[in-house]
Amino acid sequence: MKKSIGIIGYGNLGRGVALALQKSPDMSLAAVFTRRDPASISPLGGALSLPLADVASWRDKIDVMVLCGGSATDLPTQTVEYAGLFNVVDSFDTHARIPEHFSAVDKAARESGHLALISAGWDPGMFSLNRLYANAILPEGSDYTFWGRGVSQGHSDAIRRIPGVRDAKQYTVPVENALQAVRSGQRPQLETRQKHTRECFVVLEDGADAYDVERAIKTMPNYFADYDTTVHFISQEELNANHSGLAHGGMVFRSGVTGEQGEHTHIIEYRLTLDSNPEFTGSVLTACARAVCRMAAQGHRGCLTLFDVPPATLSIMTGEELRRHLL
Repeated sequence: MKKSIGIIGYGNLGRGVALALQKSPDMSLAAVFTRRDPASISPLGGALSLPLADVASWRDKIDVMVLCGGSATDLPTQTVEYAGLFNVVDSFDTHARIPEHFSAVDKAARESGHLALISAGWDPGMFSLNRLYANAILPEGSDYTFWGRGVSQGHSDAIRRIPGVRDAKQYTVPVENALQAVRSGQRPQLETRQKHTRECFVVLEDGADAYDVERAIKTMPNYFADYDTTVHFISQEELNANHSGLAHGGMVFRSGVTGEQGEHTHIIEYRLTLDSNPEFTGSVLTACARAVCRMAAQGHRGCLTLFDVPPATLSIMTGEELRRHLL
């Protein structure tokens, strides 16, 4: 029997989840819940479009609710709230705040008897897993993560929440010299500011003060304060024409050594090149929804991250099929 999946929030990420569910014969999209006018949304696959205020009435009809809001203001409260009603998956990606988010969601899920999987996506998520594997294999070494060049949905959303901003896109850009130093095995000591720059393209509301908006962007903790950030103010027409894509990607490195004297250098590199950030992230969330369905049925409760998920539970394949085709 197919598992019933719900989506809260039907922006780029929500549509990415809906697309992935169409390729998942073991799951189906039952309903999308939105703060917008439900009549303005036509979910893929003919799923219902309902007001968010109705979500509690679906408590016993949804196996997993996938939360597709932003990490800046939506998920810190939504995941805690809806873990009290459903098994949930989110893509909370403010790295510095993951421990406190985990704690709050774990408490809510355990009290309600549900299972929650947070911070699923590609970073945090797939990159996190590769950091774990690489650290386990090369305990003596250094980790490096580079993102971009690409559009960060979370950072773009954070800019759009600033008063006076009509629309915005933010690009994360690796510093090429730092990237090449890591790839060559030099193991440099890099500060946050030395690894990436951030480039923002912002459309202002009429009458907004560009100076105030730029200052709010550049001083935003966890997002821009630790980076060299450039802000460009442009028209909506220019943003639509030149910055409509959602490509992203990045690399995770572990540069480590083995041998009695550390004489042998090894570099592990995991790379993602994504034509559509939200569609890829939606695909990760969908696989995680499958894992949550299975693990909840096994009696798991509380909060998890991908570190806690057995890899086989993510796949539609049976154990025999996995061993035959992928091992």
